Amino acid sequence: MSLSINTNTSAMVALETLNATQTALSATENAVSTGKKVANASDSPAAFGIASQMNGNISGQSAVNDGLSFASSVVSSTNSAANQILSVLAEVQAAVTTIGNNQGSSTSLAQINTEINGYLKQIDTIAQNATTNGVNLLVSSSTKSLGITAASLTYVTGLQGSTAKIDNLFTAASVSGSTKTNTLSEMLGLAASDDGKGLASSNSFLTSTGGISMGSGSSFNLTKAITAVQDAITAMTNVTSTLGQNTKNIANMTTFGQTVSDNLTAGVGSLTDADMSAESAKLTSLQTKQSLAIKSLSIANGQSQNILSLFQ
Repeated sequence: MSLSINTNTSAMVALETLNATQTALSATENAVSTGKKVANASDSPAAFGIASQMNGNISGQSAVNDGLSFASSVVSSTNSAANQILSVLAEVQAAVTTIGNNQGSSTSLAQINTEINGYLKQIDTIAQNATTNGVNLLVSSSTKSLGITAASLTYVTGLQGSTAKIDNLFTAASVSGSTKTNTLSEMLGLAASDDGKGLASSNSFLTSTGGISMGSGSSFNLTKAITAVQDAITAMTNVTSTLGQNTKNIANMTTFGQTVSDNLTAGVGSLTDADMSAESAKLTSLQTKQSLAIKSLSIANGQSQNILSLFQ
């Protein structure tokens, strides 16, 4: 190869090699620092586009999972309230049954009346407190003063926009023959009236003066009264069954939703994540190659100095 002071072919080749190595080294260093082989569209347009769509789906699924979590909270709160109401109804049945032993004493009946009214207020209070972010499945949404803004629950179950709805259990708790719809105790056929604020003010069995409401004259219809309470217990038991099924449905969808989210995340990772062991080995190789390229360029540039020896 001829020597020239104007054109140094060896230096040109060495410089091209060094530039190519520097470019590859920069990409590898970026992959090592970010942990991604595809960090932007310039790295791989197709992979970046697919990964971007999948990331959108991951965000969507996260919102779905959040909705399922909220639905689970609403159902759990309602189920706890329903179970507590069942416990109170057992107390109501005991109190109603004692009426049969005290029909001749207006004083005793007045005391039992107060006791029953207290239980009914507990039922209504528990039902009102089963409110999660304005959603209450036991009390009508018309009771705005209680902060209840929705009497049913609709939640998203999938990325395609599918939804599920849990209707208000107010109607599910209806007892045969009951036409009341103001408070839960009235709906259950146990309260005769309410105070306008969502709480029972009188019951269907006795009056405040110790009189008889359920029966004829001074004869209390104990069988009818106990049946009314048992019907209420049955109605609330049906409510807990409905809630239990919804709990199971939401749990299944939550598990599946998390699986979908995990699969999408894994898919994005396979498209964009760097193989760190491979990138580490590549980094070492390119650093060595860079050193050799610099050395080659130095040698090539030194060839021009050899021309001076020809004129000495």
